[in-house]
Amino acid sequence: MRKTLITAAVTAAIAGFVTTAHADEGMWVPQQLPEIAAPLKKAGLKLDPNQLANLTGDPMGAIVSLGGCTASFVSPQGLVATNHHCAYGAIQLNSTPEKNLIHDGFNPATQADEVSAGPNARIYVLEAITDVTAEAKAAMAAAGNDPVKRTEALEAFDKQVTTACEADAGYRCRLYSFTGGNVWRLFKNLEIKDVRLAYAPPASVGKFGGDIDNWMWPRHTGDFSFYRAYVGKDGKPAPFSKDNVPYQPKHWLKIADKPLGTGDFVMVAGYPGRTDRYALAAEFENTESWRYPAIAKAYKDQIALVEAAGKDNPDIAVKYAASMAGWNNTSKNFEGQLEGFQRNDVLGIKRKEEAEVLAWLQAQGEAGKPALAAHATLLKLLEDGKRTQERDLVLGSFNRSGVLGVAVNLYRLAIEKQKPDAERESGYQQRDLPVIEGGLKQMERRYVPAMDRQLQQYWLDRYVALPASQHVSAVDAWLGGSDKAAAEQALARLDTSKLAQLDERLKWFAADKAAFEASTDPAIRYAVAVMPTLLQMEQQAKVTYGTALQARPLYLQAIADFKRSKGQFVYPDANSSLRITFGNVRGYTSLQGKAYTPFTLLEEVAAKETGAEPFDNPKALLEAVAAKRYGGLADKRLGSVPVNFLSDLDITGGNSGSPVLDAQGKLVGLAFDGTIESVASNWVFDPVITRMISVDQRYMRWIMQEVMPAPRLLEELGVPAKR
Repeated sequence: MRKTLITAAVTAAIAGFVTTAHADEGMWVPQQLPEIAAPLKKAGLKLDPNQLANLTGDPMGAIVSLGGCTASFVSPQGLVATNHHCAYGAIQLNSTPEKNLIHDGFNPATQADEVSAGPNARIYVLEAITDVTAEAKAAMAAAGNDPVKRTEALEAFDKQVTTACEADAGYRCRLYSFTGGNVWRLFKNLEIKDVRLAYAPPASVGKFGGDIDNWMWPRHTGDFSFYRAYVGKDGKPAPFSKDNVPYQPKHWLKIADKPLGTGDFVMVAGYPGRTDRYALAAEFENTESWRYPAIAKAYKDQIALVEAAGKDNPDIAVKYAASMAGWNNTSKNFEGQLEGFQRNDVLGIKRKEEAEVLAWLQAQGEAGKPALAAHATLLKLLEDGKRTQERDLVLGSFNRSGVLGVAVNLYRLAIEKQKPDAERESGYQQRDLPVIEGGLKQMERRYVPAMDRQLQQYWLDRYVALPASQHVSAVDAWLGGSDKAAAEQALARLDTSKLAQLDERLKWFAADKAAFEASTDPAIRYAVAVMPTLLQMEQQAKVTYGTALQARPLYLQAIADFKRSKGQFVYPDANSSLRITFGNVRGYTSLQGKAYTPFTLLEEVAAKETGAEPFDNPKALLEAVAAKRYGGLADKRLGSVPVNFLSDLDITGGNSGSPVLDAQGKLVGLAFDGTIESVASNWVFDPVITRMISVDQRYMRWIMQEVMPAPRLLEELGVPAKR
């Protein structure tokens, strides 16, 4: 759940302010909801906005994070609703070519038959948010102007407050930066470690339309699954055990009792990952010209490799299914954003907005100079990073692949374990060991040596092709050359690594630094050879981050002041913390001039049937549609059961699985996607074209009644099957 500060620096994470002129724009922090009570009421909210600001009350107390997706408690027995694609890793982890839950779905007869979602699956239940801005700023100020000392001071402060926050067993805490570092808040979460898969429809429902329909409308996907949270008999979080019992949340969402219709109020509470609406124009330009195209190409290249290998090896197809889903989703998203950037001249918009802010600052005279200097500093940091960005992408990806990733991570752990826990780098403290160990175990179900070799070769070939100025001497020395022949010989050496075996990985998990440096395992030899260089790169990243820690808050505060001077609402960019967004159920007119209504229907699902993936419906679904067995779930206004629906809410990655709530705070669906025209909204929000796609709770229930019956779960949800 927690990314290190240095990782954030390397990926150039940008947090900023942005204005809102529409009720449907804005990812609001809970503390802001009373402030925007008027727009909420105007949009149709029936609850008191102050009720939504109560994080441990109803309904907010039911919202949870999965550490990358959002979910919600939907029963007093710890049942959790989220997207099928959010549970896909757990579905894949429990699948084999002989017993393929991806294809068949999962519908356990009893709670006792629910299966572990994996050793690293987590449900985070938010209990408190504490503002620690003054303390964080004081810690950095005490470090003076040295950027490394500033970074280290913030890291030390982070460890100090999270350690204190986690003093009570069972908690995981995280320090969040808002508006580039102007605000710091500490989130305290109950960390549930025993997460089990409770229900998943087959991919022919949960992934209907596949990557063809991804980001498209009309959509007909049953993108839902259920987890269950388990704890020890004492009610406290505990690792997986057959003796654990279902967690009993204080609050859970109730299924809506009024049919959702066009124009109705809806809101989403969730954990959106990242938006960059106030990135510098130059930062956006680099993303448009290099970062998105480079990453999209790399993912598509790897997709092609795995697809080719998977045709002849079903083990590869199953074990790399989750990776493939992520690569496909991201590459299509980035390509959609790139089209949107060109179509809407986003670079022109960003330059115009930035020019207005800079002109306003210049008009402030002396008062504006610090922010102008901060802007110049941020530009220089960007230019410095661009010089090695290709190398950083290639080498970073190579270092994370298969057995090499294991060797590098475990050797670094051995180095850090020599230090007192408080002095270790984030990610290698005692609190992180269960996740590292869980990753070593999960690798068994997501790794095939022959496929790993192909992926390593892809990145190593790209490294060899880099200009000589981008090469790293330690890597070249390990290769024994800088051409493809040397790369092939290196891969042949790596083939003999024993880290492909679980017992061997667990042995090195407990090993000390000296043991690594005496090892003859080729993957470990690589880790030992390149680690000094990697540590030097990390130190430079601390310089970059420490410099940005001083510059970015100044510039973003100036932006906030400029916006407020114009009487505009302000909210911070998404940063994976809890947010609320709201609006209404609404169709739209596409860029080609086609008008779309906001609901899709059962009959349209059957009409897409081709008999082949990704448009192969379960036989039971086709039969039920043909017989018009609506199970009491049809909407009279639509004449059928609604499947997916559109609304004008403002979401991004991380919101997947977020509960969609009606005006009374009851569950009407799950957010799972946006339209392809919407994806550029991570940078510039367009209220006319931006739409969120959700699966309707009535379709979820219909699948659980008519296609893959789950009467036990429907009873638990408080909505027994209708006839």
